[in-house]
Amino acid sequence: MVPHVAPITPAVAIAVVLATAVTDAVYVFFSASVAGKRRFAAANWSALWYLLSSFAVISYTQNWFYVCFAALGSWIGAYASMTLLRERRPS
Repeated sequence: MVPHVAPITPAVAIAVVLATAVTDAVYVFFSASVAGKRRFAAANWSALWYLLSSFAVISYTQNWFYVCFAALGSWIGAYASMTLLRERRPS
């Protein structure tokens, strides 16, 4: 028996990709703040991280296939933020 998959809404799929991309970027900056022992910045990034992740979780719990879009956004966010951190590193 094949499980029923609700139709994918393109706008929600794009929103999930963007939300998880930004969420992962925020997580990378949170981790950099923790590694740099910057308490205030780490606390701010952490709060933002949880606010953003709630949208993606709520979206894909309604339809499990949105997890694929969340994974794509996660990859994009981590890659882009690591690229930004690499470029900002002093030579």
